Amino acid sequence: MAENEDAFTMAAQDEAIIARNHDELAVRGHDQSRKHDSATPEMVVDDEESPLLPLKSHTNTTPSRNTSPNRTDRITEPWTAFEGLPWYKRPSIYWLLPAFFPFCLAWGGLIVPKTYLVLNLICQDYLSDRAVADPNFHTLPLILGEQNDQCRDAHVQALVARFQLYSGLLSGIFSAFVAPYLGALSDRVGRKKIIGFSTLGIFIEGIAYLMVGTHPQAISVYWLLPAFLLDGICGSFTSVMGNSLAYATDCTPPERRNVAIGYFHGTLFAGIAIGPMLAGAMMKWTGGLLVVFYYSIGSHLFFILFLFILVPESVSTTRQDHAWEKYRIKKVETQEESWLDTIKKYNVFEALSILRPRGPGTSNALRRNLTLLAAIDTIMFGVAMGTMGIILIYPQYLFGWDPVQASSFLTIANVCRVTSLLVVLPLITRLFRKPVPAGGKSAHRGADMLDIRIVRVAILLDLIGYIGYATAMTGGMMVASAMIAAFSGVGSPTLSSAITAHVPPDRTGRVLGALGLLHAVARVIAPTVFNTIYSLTVGHFTQAVFVCLGSLFLVVFVLSWFLKPGVSYDEPDVSYPHASSPTEESSSTANA
Repeated sequence: MAENEDAFTMAAQDEAIIARNHDELAVRGHDQSRKHDSATPEMVVDDEESPLLPLKSHTNTTPSRNTSPNRTDRITEPWTAFEGLPWYKRPSIYWLLPAFFPFCLAWGGLIVPKTYLVLNLICQDYLSDRAVADPNFHTLPLILGEQNDQCRDAHVQALVARFQLYSGLLSGIFSAFVAPYLGALSDRVGRKKIIGFSTLGIFIEGIAYLMVGTHPQAISVYWLLPAFLLDGICGSFTSVMGNSLAYATDCTPPERRNVAIGYFHGTLFAGIAIGPMLAGAMMKWTGGLLVVFYYSIGSHLFFILFLFILVPESVSTTRQDHAWEKYRIKKVETQEESWLDTIKKYNVFEALSILRPRGPGTSNALRRNLTLLAAIDTIMFGVAMGTMGIILIYPQYLFGWDPVQASSFLTIANVCRVTSLLVVLPLITRLFRKPVPAGGKSAHRGADMLDIRIVRVAILLDLIGYIGYATAMTGGMMVASAMIAAFSGVGSPTLSSAITAHVPPDRTGRVLGALGLLHAVARVIAPTVFNTIYSLTVGHFTQAVFVCLGSLFLVVFVLSWFLKPGVSYDEPDVSYPHASSPTEESSSTANA
């Protein structure tokens, strides 16, 4: 613990040095500007509309809050930076959502086909090995996409759980290294480039599944593992989602941010709800699994093209320049180190220092809130991602579900989740959160009591749902438990919104990058633990994994009572000598 605290303290000191150096540069810019103005009085133009006396504000370096958004506002309140632009150049969540929906539709539609393709291929290899070892062993041939009763075997279930473990480790470990870097890089180069780069890895993974499914006799299912590795190197789905939420954060003031982020989560789970239903219809129509993979590849390609051709960039050139300036100052301070010293000092978890900030404007309450919110968010994400495969193969083992029944199960559960995100959460926000008065300023004031209560209710619903999974004796009880757990979906966007409300806007990319790191670590640890428990207990005490998860959510519920409302990072104001107009911003931002 002492070493971790030292790492956090050193990283925070680095941030303080960067901020101080930046302030000094800004002050020098102001001083030079004032000297230039006094040395060149002839540059002042007098006409009929000029005031008789010089304006005192001419010597005031503090930006006026009553004028149009200046450079300071574009950094501290980025959602105001594009107010003067045409609608087609103005970033908005409504630009990204239409492209994000088919992406989520494809991602959700592949959940069941990927699971059953791997299940059938591993089962086929297992039965072939048994036939070679025992000449008297005979079995019916397997049909991809159908319910094969010979695969309802505890040993096959354990092999599938281990394969899911390997895939999660490869993708999760590499994305753990990449996600924080991509999150911080998006502050400097924009969100679109990073989202597109991460989508490329998912696109290649879909091609790999298609090749293995098309030639199952020639290509082993284990050739999918390099595709998982490449997906992790590109940042994986967590990077796409994290930077999409960063895009929403850029466009939305804090008091409406949980609803905006909720729209993205709602779109995700709408894709997971409708995607399996659409995939099931495709499988019925064609009689096979592979058509879903063709559809997925096309949807991912459409998403990339739509993103770069039509969607405006949400990080203005002013914010990008500001982020590059801070980055260069930090590079200058460390340029004397050799590459060997840099490698020795490299710490992948240094990105988490944003969750334990030090220096002026910080407090113990801020650090406690950020740590608890990040921990709760990571646990809820890890449980959701780590048990997704188990929740599909568990009813297949107990109740004999086929891919179409499993798709219907996902659809019902995620329709409830979408309802919670697109109907329940906006309604709660509208009824119980006071709007900002007209002409008022939105501010980052941390989580309010409404956010904390929503998080607690979400944890409680997850607790009830996973206890229901453990006690389900019929398929109907399994579906009912999934519906209850699905309404906990209101917690995830509320957690993301609350975390970003604790830090200044120019640190949004960093804090979401830190969450991306935690999510990537969760993608490694959660499947490892849950799949190991399931593989060891299936056939003996198959419900053990859900009992463990219920106990985990009980602990998380207790932790949520230590959160405090109204805590934020009150960073000192920084003055900026030059202001640019929104029209100047648009030249490169809108076309980025």
